[in-house]
Amino acid sequence: MSDTDLKVLIVASEVTPYAKSGGLGDVAGSLPKELRKLGVDARIVFPKYECIRESYLEGMEYIDSVTVALGWRRQGASIQQLKSDVPTYVIENDFYFRRQGLYGYGDDFERFSFFSKAAIEMLAKIDFRPDVIHFNDWQTGVATVYLKDVYSKFAFYSGIKSLFTIHNLQYQGVFGREILGTIDLPDYYFAPDKMEFFGNLNFMKTAITYADAVSTVSKTYVEEIKYSDFGYMLNGVLQFRGDDVYGIVNGIDTDLNDPATDKRIYKNFSKDDFSAKIENKHALQQELGLAQSDAPIIAIISRLADQKGLDLVALCMDELMGMDVQIVVLGTGEGRYENLFKNYAWRYPQKMSANIFFSDELAQKIYASSDMFLMPSLFEPCGLGQIFAMRYGTAPIVRRTGGLNDTVKHYNRDEKDGTGFIFTDYIASGMMWAIREAIEFYWDKPEWNRLIKNAMSQDFSWATSAKQYIELYTKLKNK
Repeated sequence: MSDTDLKVLIVASEVTPYAKSGGLGDVAGSLPKELRKLGVDARIVFPKYECIRESYLEGMEYIDSVTVALGWRRQGASIQQLKSDVPTYVIENDFYFRRQGLYGYGDDFERFSFFSKAAIEMLAKIDFRPDVIHFNDWQTGVATVYLKDVYSKFAFYSGIKSLFTIHNLQYQGVFGREILGTIDLPDYYFAPDKMEFFGNLNFMKTAITYADAVSTVSKTYVEEIKYSDFGYMLNGVLQFRGDDVYGIVNGIDTDLNDPATDKRIYKNFSKDDFSAKIENKHALQQELGLAQSDAPIIAIISRLADQKGLDLVALCMDELMGMDVQIVVLGTGEGRYENLFKNYAWRYPQKMSANIFFSDELAQKIYASSDMFLMPSLFEPCGLGQIFAMRYGTAPIVRRTGGLNDTVKHYNRDEKDGTGFIFTDYIASGMMWAIREAIEFYWDKPEWNRLIKNAMSQDFSWATSAKQYIELYTKLKNK
């Protein structure tokens, strides 16, 4: 890292590879690495969960501890530093975090309020005063209040700015009014211009209100959430923040996710020679028990939920099984979708593979081996699946929404540009039109090869996104 005077602390409830449930973990794990390459003194802090592998804790160093006050309760927070290229800290407290999984507990509001306070108090102990604290998603939402109204009264914290990133507005952290005392805040904050939300408290709204700036993970999503269809009743407060809301598309770790070097796939290939994709395809068919065929494989790697457009897929399963295609599904989620895919895999074992679990290794094999990647989301803040797919030469079929609109361009036969196939209206016939369009191009190999080369040539590294974050951090610092 080169010398710099820009210092940033990234506070997140999950960080890849230590603890991850979704895209937030990928961002929190990848962004600081790129920021440091560009000269920013970026550091990370997250809770020390029970699920963290022992191998990641080797060489962990105890730094100090603080006592965090939440209402009547006083709890110790042990500050540990992991062995990593990026300064990475964990807040250890067995009472709150020695549990199975990351989320889903009745006291999540208290657990993450504790973490938020501890992350701020940690700074004085590690002798690091950032210019900006970058908070992420509702779990760290209340931290914006703590920083602005509590800690800023102390000289050490005075002038530290906050950025809050929305990774998915649907998950907001809504709790009853009665928790205010528990999270160490007076009833003063139960007001429409503060934390109140239709008779409850809303951690996401709190952060949008109190952060110095707000960002989300694509430019299209910024505009979508300012209106009622995708604003989840926070569109008003987002409109009120106006120009303080920014959109920065997520990147991916292009060193780790490189088909030319990735050891997780069957055979390596590159954008200059992707002929080995067919070998990957046949190897995947063999591993999953599908028929050895040149028919296009359509992949779905997803959380199995309505948001991902799976109600459209469900309506079309019989039609899809009647076409010359194979479908590979990987993911878990709502029982009705898990059972749907398992049922069709039982009925059509040569054409359908339902893998109702999650595996990073199998995901990479599917990205590298499939021909098309289906992601017909109702809404999608950014989405990483379509980016991984293009990186591995698999054409995305997506709906025109959020980050899908910002990262995929519909292929144009005349212009020979584009990286995938896009439909606009959220209807099953629109999705099937895009699938048929993709299949038609698939059998026209010269056109298909141009499309695949276009997709693999896109730059989805964190470098571009990190530079935009640096511009925003600098703007906040100088504000």
